[in-house]
Amino acid sequence: MHILLANPRGFCAGVDRAIDIVERAIQLFGAPIYVRHEVVHNKYVVERLRGIGAVFVEDLAEVPDACTVIFSAHGVPRSVQQEAQRRLLHVFDATCPLVTKVHMEVARYAREAREVFLIGHAGHPEVEGTIGQFDTSQGGRIILIEDVEDALSVQVGNPDNLAFVTQTTLSVDDTAEVVEALRGRFPRLKSPLKEDICYATQNRQDAVKEMIGRCDLLVVVGSQSSSNSNRLRELAEKSGKPGYLVDGPEELRRDWFAGATTVGVTAGASAPEVLVQGVVEQLRSWGGELVDELAGRSEHVIFALPRDLREVAKRGASLSSVDPTG
Repeated sequence: MHILLANPRGFCAGVDRAIDIVERAIQLFGAPIYVRHEVVHNKYVVERLRGIGAVFVEDLAEVPDACTVIFSAHGVPRSVQQEAQRRLLHVFDATCPLVTKVHMEVARYAREAREVFLIGHAGHPEVEGTIGQFDTSQGGRIILIEDVEDALSVQVGNPDNLAFVTQTTLSVDDTAEVVEALRGRFPRLKSPLKEDICYATQNRQDAVKEMIGRCDLLVVVGSQSSSNSNRLRELAEKSGKPGYLVDGPEELRRDWFAGATTVGVTAGASAPEVLVQGVVEQLRSWGGELVDELAGRSEHVIFALPRDLREVAKRGASLSSVDPTG
């Protein structure tokens, strides 16, 4: 059995940054450090951080007064930011800078009183955070569009004052179809200056597209809650190949690989490489003899830590010296 490893795969710059923020906060201030929502959508990462002192909560009401709280990489609504400021919580914001870019876009469109289409998945924390960044007081509104059907049926007040943004972890192809449907109805639709789907999501999808034609099936390392990991699995299915999403080697089933001569392996942007190597070792124990690491697009993106966290780390200051608004 031949094993093909996709490139790029695994951690992106936003995930690296979010995990680093939690680890450094624990090192500087000690446990517990509260994190609103899972800092990234990966079971292994969350459990490891929990083991060193992170406490994951879904509501700021669960965070005691005067404690440190970290916002997850997915971003939060303005109401959460305002509540943290009102309670004088010490905030470190791990929102991915590419998600922050989308937040800035919707804030600008709100000031322009536009109706804004947000292409994304209902219930995803990134979508909830982005919707919560839109200020409706200027007369605009934000409308969630999940698929082409939504795009073809949505009703608007002023077709000349529309814009769209997207969740950063969507299928590139599916999103293009939705945008095409919207543009077919609303030719003056304003688009972001630069595409909202993040570089890592697109690169990992492109790598699978390049590889899948050589594979009998695809294994994606990632958690069920990970949007970008699910989109990778769907690429296999769209190619007529079985695709399996697993948290790690313990979830593999030997019967999946019966008769397979070539297996593709990749990982979502929130899955660590240690899990990929565990999957490879399990496949080797079941007959995988050749492992080829495919060439792929190089990634050199690095996102800096929040300035206030860097300053605290640099001078070893106490929490009292940190701006509690984050």
